[in-house]
Amino acid sequence: MSYCKRETTSERICRKLPAVISMPEKRPHIAVIVSTIDEEYQRGILDGIRQYAFANDITLEHFVAFGNIGSDTRHDTGEYNIFSLANFSRFDGIILVINTIQMSDRLEQVLERVREAGIPAVCIDKDVPGMYTICVDNEKAMRAMVEHFIVHHGFTRINYISGPADNDDSRQRLKSYKDALTMHGIPVEEERIYHGHFMSKDGPEAVEQFIHSSLPFPQAIVCANDNMAITAVSALMRRGVQVPEEVAVSGFDYVDNARNYSPSLTSVERPLVRVGQLACQKILFHLRGIEQERSVIMETKCCFSESCGCCEVPLTNTDEFKRRNFQVIDSFTNDASLANRLSSSLAECDTLSDFVSNLERFVPEFGCKEFYLCLCETWRNGIMADEAEENYLMHILSPQQFITDGYGETILVPLAWKNGMFLHLDPFEAKEMLPGLFDAQNDRGNYYFVPLHFRERCMGYCVLRDTNFPTESKLFHNCIMAIANSLESVRKIICLDRVTRKLNRLYTVDSLAEINNRNGFRISTQHLFTWCINAQKPVMLMFLDMDGLKYINDTYGHKAGDAAITEMADILTSSCSDGEVCCRFGGDEFIVFAADYTEERAKALSDRINTKLAAANRKELPYTLAASLGYYITVPQRDTNLFQLVTVADNIMYAEKKRKKMSRYLKHTGKPPEIPPQQ
Repeated sequence: MSYCKRETTSERICRKLPAVISMPEKRPHIAVIVSTIDEEYQRGILDGIRQYAFANDITLEHFVAFGNIGSDTRHDTGEYNIFSLANFSRFDGIILVINTIQMSDRLEQVLERVREAGIPAVCIDKDVPGMYTICVDNEKAMRAMVEHFIVHHGFTRINYISGPADNDDSRQRLKSYKDALTMHGIPVEEERIYHGHFMSKDGPEAVEQFIHSSLPFPQAIVCANDNMAITAVSALMRRGVQVPEEVAVSGFDYVDNARNYSPSLTSVERPLVRVGQLACQKILFHLRGIEQERSVIMETKCCFSESCGCCEVPLTNTDEFKRRNFQVIDSFTNDASLANRLSSSLAECDTLSDFVSNLERFVPEFGCKEFYLCLCETWRNGIMADEAEENYLMHILSPQQFITDGYGETILVPLAWKNGMFLHLDPFEAKEMLPGLFDAQNDRGNYYFVPLHFRERCMGYCVLRDTNFPTESKLFHNCIMAIANSLESVRKIICLDRVTRKLNRLYTVDSLAEINNRNGFRISTQHLFTWCINAQKPVMLMFLDMDGLKYINDTYGHKAGDAAITEMADILTSSCSDGEVCCRFGGDEFIVFAADYTEERAKALSDRINTKLAAANRKELPYTLAASLGYYITVPQRDTNLFQLVTVADNIMYAEKKRKKMSRYLKHTGKPPEIPPQQ
């Protein structure tokens, strides 16, 4: 394999590439790693990749993030996690649009995994040892632009708006700006440099810095990309500073907006489509064993236009501009309608089935042949599986309860759409990425894998096939975020419902006896008691007091005492089989309530309880389980309080207890227990 002539022998050794292999019989699959594909730089490169792939029967799998869109690094963590899904060992080659990935740690993880896979990789706009590289000559292009202002216009006060310091393109362009000034004897003044992030907001912020600078106002402002240049021009003109009459401005990339802006922007044109084509070609040539250069430097072209006063580039035809502008506005209007309707519809969902049903209605509008909603098996983590799970409220929001790196082992597919039909897909292993993705009978295709997350919490991903929606629409990411945010809302609603039920249980259920506590008793009987008052029906209140619980606790320990209480609660629960409501009133005391009750039914209930107590005592227990009980039946009046009747039943129970010779008979002892003193 031949290498670029400017590399030394030692450099060639350290940049060794994967061994050339024979062209496989199956259709090649190439993974594309890229972020923010709705920008023109990425779109141009991807257009070239797709053109070459289409012509050579190659299937592409794009793993797409939308990072660096705000200051929240947790969002970027969730976005860039999609790269961890790519199982590089399954692919024949990889193309990395490397400068679009702004998280250096994630980028290094991707590069390391690519090396481990041992397959050919092409890095665009960054030279990575051991991989093919396609770059543009940033230094030459930026130097030519700065020298144009110095030599052609005679400017000496030239300010600069830079990109991020950790970006190779940005560093190279800034270096060339400084080198050009130095070569022409112009001092480099750091106050004339604004350090941005290649984002639109950098333009106005840089203008503010320059206006309030102690240095004389610049004659020209050179920008490291077109987005910053366009917004800088707008900020200048809002302040009444005319471009180019008072200050000239240039950009870099020569995107559509730069060509069609007024004034049209002086910029540097890069052969983006050709870069994409060549990247795909390098993978294919490698698979076919065709020798090629490892590193290619693409030429650029300075396009001098209205923003510097040169106008060497012909302006866009007015009719052509109108047609294109109408198409852009019409497409944006339709996409905005889709995004708004999707967000509104999904916002109404409070269950996963509702969510899936509503999402199904919009899938055909995505214009894709296939669509898959893929969720991590743990997407609902934080929702308890066991209603009785202890410490649930303590760990529900623990970071250990959800994924931030990777997608787990198993993927669920609640929604699958293919060729106009919704399908059922069984769960599959995450390392497959998508069932049947590499089947030989599949047609050539373009797949887009995009992440679903809430901040850093990973929930899953969507897969779309053969659609222009991800690259052509500025609102594609809005739609994906609407899906992710709605999914998180559903998760929280389910979680909140479970928490509410858990709290209600803690509020109304005795944690030991697993029957109503006082609160639960009051809530459970309120409606029945009111009905009896209004209908003048009798109510029955039965009060039970366990005999000798203190002795059991003191003699056999509190675990034995707890077991006795639980047994008593079980006996009451099984005895109350005719609409009665029972509760643990506290300690060793229990209450039973019944509506529209008779003396005969109360006596029968007492007999059932005593029969079950006798049966319990036939077990191998060291003590005898016993209880004193009393009941009271009356027709309640409107001024009657339920707990007044409980007190009456309590007094009847104690009268019964006094008539007993002893309150508890213990097995295996030679003396009777002490009877607890009466309250």
